[in-house]
Amino acid sequence: MRIVAALGGNALLRRGEKPDAATQEANVDRAVHALAPLAHDHELVLTHGNGPQVGVLALQSASDPHLTTPYPFDVLGAQTQGMIGYWLLQALQNALPGRQVASIINQTLVLAHDPAFANPTKFVGEVYARAEAERLAAARGWTVHQDGGEDSWRRVVGSPTPQRVIETRLIRLLLSSGAVVVCAGGGGVPVIRNEKGKLAGVEAVVDKDLTAAVLAEALEADVLLILTDVPHVERGYGTSSATPILRVTPSALRRETFAAGSMGPKVDAVCRFVELTGDMAAIGRLEDAQAIIAGDAGTIVTPGGDYGGPDDLATYG
Repeated sequence: MRIVAALGGNALLRRGEKPDAATQEANVDRAVHALAPLAHDHELVLTHGNGPQVGVLALQSASDPHLTTPYPFDVLGAQTQGMIGYWLLQALQNALPGRQVASIINQTLVLAHDPAFANPTKFVGEVYARAEAERLAAARGWTVHQDGGEDSWRRVVGSPTPQRVIETRLIRLLLSSGAVVVCAGGGGVPVIRNEKGKLAGVEAVVDKDLTAAVLAEALEADVLLILTDVPHVERGYGTSSATPILRVTPSALRRETFAAGSMGPKVDAVCRFVELTGDMAAIGRLEDAQAIIAGDAGTIVTPGGDYGGPDDLATYG
């Protein structure tokens, strides 16, 4: 099978952890331990989030007195692709001796007129108490929103819809050579085509799950996995009546309500992939990656809302 697995940024840097390199490298090793078995038996494309990491770099850039202006978000996105991609590349090479692994920097095409530029919803950076978040917002011109708990606030930026990954043909070529591919980190560097038809970076962060769905469709993947820090999607999340959703169709899942800045894009990504391809997608914990493929974990989305295991995949698509 060809599997595209999207690894959440919070899986690399858990809530409350300091964004030290050693901490993130340890989390990368844990992630690769869960993902390496998939690469033994299947073609694997691995994408990753960068929300916490790009926020840290943005804060550093904004605080650097030697810079006339802070680095723009497209540049910060490329930096995080290189940093996280390097950690994943090395960990995968160590876990899969003899297997070729490629980590590449990608650009993701978005539309210049996307309304998301005027309505920021994508969380980036660290979690702050409300008073500190509001202080930073006033000092740096940020927009901040509540993220989770009552006193958990984070910066938000525009997140335009990904249209295509510019380097898709290159990724397909690497897969055909037998390589494990790490790509489209942080959703890819957001770019538009200007009035001369040339690519140009823009100030935004593309949602990595939506990019993973666009890429998985283009690569004709059999499975899209959205791997995060929750075991499954819940109906009524955060309430006393919350219940897990284990098997579901795209149309049924779209009838539920989810937070725009967190679970919403994940749900949109898996629904989009299944609707367009007729294949299987799932949302679940990183540690449960193999169990999800086996049908024993996660929220699994299929055209008919049923899934009994890998043998069923031949009936989809």
